[in-house]
Amino acid sequence: MSRLDPLDAAFLYVEEQSLPMHVGSVMVFEPPDEGFDYDRFIRVVGDRIADHTRYRQRIREVPGRLDNPVWVDDHRFDLTYHVRRSALPRPGTPAALEEFVARIIARPLDRDRPLWEAYFVEGLENGYFAIVTKAHQAMVDGIHAVDLAQLLLDPDAVPVDERAGEPAPEPSDLRLVADALVGTMMRPGKAVRFVRNGLRDATETGRRVVQTTGQVVSTLAQVGTRPAPSTPLNAPVGGARRYVMVDTDLEDYRAIRSRLARGRYAQHVTINDVVLATVTGALRTWMQTRGLPVTSTSSIRAMVPVSIVDGTGDPLTDQAMTACFVDLPIGENAPSMRLHQISFAMRQQIESASAEGVDAGSLASIGGFAPPTLHTLGARLGSAMTRRLSNLVVTNVPGPQQALHVEGSRLRAAYPVMPLGRDQGLSIGMTSYDGRIHYGLTGDRATLSDLGLLAQSIEEALLELRSAPRPKRS
Repeated sequence: MSRLDPLDAAFLYVEEQSLPMHVGSVMVFEPPDEGFDYDRFIRVVGDRIADHTRYRQRIREVPGRLDNPVWVDDHRFDLTYHVRRSALPRPGTPAALEEFVARIIARPLDRDRPLWEAYFVEGLENGYFAIVTKAHQAMVDGIHAVDLAQLLLDPDAVPVDERAGEPAPEPSDLRLVADALVGTMMRPGKAVRFVRNGLRDATETGRRVVQTTGQVVSTLAQVGTRPAPSTPLNAPVGGARRYVMVDTDLEDYRAIRSRLARGRYAQHVTINDVVLATVTGALRTWMQTRGLPVTSTSSIRAMVPVSIVDGTGDPLTDQAMTACFVDLPIGENAPSMRLHQISFAMRQQIESASAEGVDAGSLASIGGFAPPTLHTLGARLGSAMTRRLSNLVVTNVPGPQQALHVEGSRLRAAYPVMPLGRDQGLSIGMTSYDGRIHYGLTGDRATLSDLGLLAQSIEEALLELRSAPRPKRS
């Protein structure tokens, strides 16, 4: 039995029916010549989670909320409940897969069971199949559990608390209450007070979490007095979702960086900066297409999780992520200027937070396929922040640039599925893999009825950057 820390408990308490707190991934595979079916997939999943106890544990509340909930072994664990089979109607288009994902991610996970699900989706074009995963943010912390997508593609990804054997006996209510009272006496003033209050306000949750963990103090100090601008992205979020996937060529981003990075700090312009400039151009076009005013000072603030180096050698922890708050200059007409403004803003925050900028390939040495877990850590950081600090969360995690396989099935594409924040109708995740950058756009179904237009605008913004004139040398 292990107790949830305050951050993990907060993700449970702030969750609502319309705001599920899970993160997911969509992986598209080309099967081997001999094929790959559901029975084989379920055997692979069972093998991968065999020594990963968190995937067989459920949440148990402490009576009276005297302390944070605990993880207990699920004696009813049924792998076939968590690993599900589905199929798309012919011809299995990307649009059909997107609609499937949108419906899956809108449904909260069952609190009475381990907090994860995986879907084996057949019937895609070209004979491909997809694996769609979702796991609660309280579960995947990079320490006790890594994302299922990473386990599938990197069977050597082992959490620190691996333990094989029979399920441990479930504690009684009396045991839970006794442990909570002992903990209260030994740790007076601990987070029991705000757990007891229910943590209904995400703003208060974020403030307390940041104060206790110290993850983003410097960046919060810079933007804390400046609320995020008002944008059409920010409205009450309902329970339904839209999801759109976008594929782009990593070489385009490298070419843009090579062409447009000029001046004294040219070497500091990263692939991540080019990605953010592409998103900025897309948001600008989307706003203009909607007929909304875009002036020279217009901006949209993005919370961008960035990997840092903390000296431990293990980047898969919450402490290895920090938040950069970037005002995306959608009012700037020149795409090259948008790129340099973003690069300057990111460099300032990264330097002040003692973080290290991330470029394609620099995280690939983590081992296997870490991006799903890193996206989850970024989502955890974003969910802990007050909604007044940013308009949306944008995560970009570089992955390996060589093909990966599961039992002979080649991974063709990997798209992150990011959760929405309170009053934040859009989240964007990107993963670079095998020469491509794959976007996953999650939107509130009512607020982002034209999410497909935003996806199209990403491709147009990338082309605009590719054809932008080179800035003069300075």
